[in-house]
Amino acid sequence: MLKKLFFALVAVSILIGSIVYIKLDQFTAMGEAAANMVMPPTVVTAQTINAAEWEELIPATGTVSALQGVTVSAEVGGRITRILFESSGDVTKGQALVQLDTASEQSQLASAIAAEELARSELLRQKKLREKKLTSDEAVDRAEAQLKDSVAQVGVIKALIEKKTMRAPFSGRLGFRQVDLGQILSVGDPIVTLQSLDPMFVDFSVPQQKLSLLQKDMDVRIRSDAHPQTIFHGKIAHVDLEVDPVTRNVQIQALVDNADEKLRVGMFVNVELVLPDKRNVLPVPATAILYASFGNSVFVIDEQKNEESDEVELVLRQQFVTLGATRGDFVDITKGLNAGETIVTSGVFKLGTGTKVVIDNTLSPNSSLDPNPRDS
Repeated sequence: MLKKLFFALVAVSILIGSIVYIKLDQFTAMGEAAANMVMPPTVVTAQTINAAEWEELIPATGTVSALQGVTVSAEVGGRITRILFESSGDVTKGQALVQLDTASEQSQLASAIAAEELARSELLRQKKLREKKLTSDEAVDRAEAQLKDSVAQVGVIKALIEKKTMRAPFSGRLGFRQVDLGQILSVGDPIVTLQSLDPMFVDFSVPQQKLSLLQKDMDVRIRSDAHPQTIFHGKIAHVDLEVDPVTRNVQIQALVDNADEKLRVGMFVNVELVLPDKRNVLPVPATAILYASFGNSVFVIDEQKNEESDEVELVLRQQFVTLGATRGDFVDITKGLNAGETIVTSGVFKLGTGTKVVIDNTLSPNSSLDPNPRDS
C-alpha cells in the first residue's frame, strides 16, 4: 500500500514539474519578444511653418441705415382720390404718389383768377384816366395794390393745390402703402416710406483708443449673416466729433456700395476696419496647439538618426509657445517657434516627447483665414 502511494506521488510531482517547466519557458520567450519588440511609428499630419503678413483690423458691429430715408406724409388734409404707386415699387424724384381732392380749391382758383383779371383791367383803366388827369395817383396806387393782392391769392391757391399732390422727394424704393383710396388724411398722416438703397450707410462705433488710427476713406469690409458668402466693401465717410461719455466710443459712418440691394435698413452687420499697415506673424493652425493650464505647446518634428539601423527617423519634441492674435483657423505664435520648423497639426492630445512618427497629410484638416463652416 505504501509502495503504491509513493509511486503515485512521484508521478504527480513529475507532471506538475513538467507543466511548470513549460510555462516558465513560455514566459521567458514572451519576455525576450517584448524586449526586442519595437512600437510602430504614429501617423500624424504635419505642416511647415512660414512667416506671413496679416492685415491690421479693427472689428466692430454695425447697423445699416439709408443714405436718404423718409416717411412721406400728408402736408395738408384732404380725401384721397388717386393712389399712383405700388408697395415696394421704385420711384424717381418728383414722381406723384397720392392725389387729394382739389374740387373746392379749383373753384377758388377760378374765382381768384377772375379777380386778378378784373384788378389788372382796373389798373389799366386808372392809368389811362391819370394820363387824362381824370384820376389821382392814389387811385392808381390802390389799383396796383389790389392787383398784387389778387396775384398773391392765385399763388396761394395754386400752392395749396400743388401740396395736395404728394410727390417723391428723391429717387428710391418705396415701402408698404399705409393709405387707402377715399381715406381722409390729416396733416402729418404717414403715406409710405421711401429709401434710397444704393449706396448705404453702415453706422458703428470703436473705442476712443483707436481714434488716432482712423482716417477718412479708410477701407471697410462688411459681412452679414443674411448673406454669409458676400463681402461688402466701403469706406469711412464720417467720424463723429464727439465721444460718447458713457461708453467712451466714437461713432463712425461708412459708405458702402449696395448695387445688388442685399443690404437693407436696420440690418445687423459685422464690420472690419482695414488699417494701412500690415503685421508680421508666424501663423499655425489652431488644431496644432495643445492647450493646458500650465502652458500651451505644439509638437515639433525633428529628424534623428537611429544608431542601430543607421536610418533617419522623425521624432516629436514638445515645445511651449506664446500665443498672439487669432485670425480664422490660425493663431499667431509670438514666441517659441521659428519659421521653417515642421509641427504636428492634429491629434496632439495623444502625443508626447520622443514619440516616433510618420507624416501622412491625406486627412489633414483644411485651415483658412476666412472660414465659412456649413450649418450642422
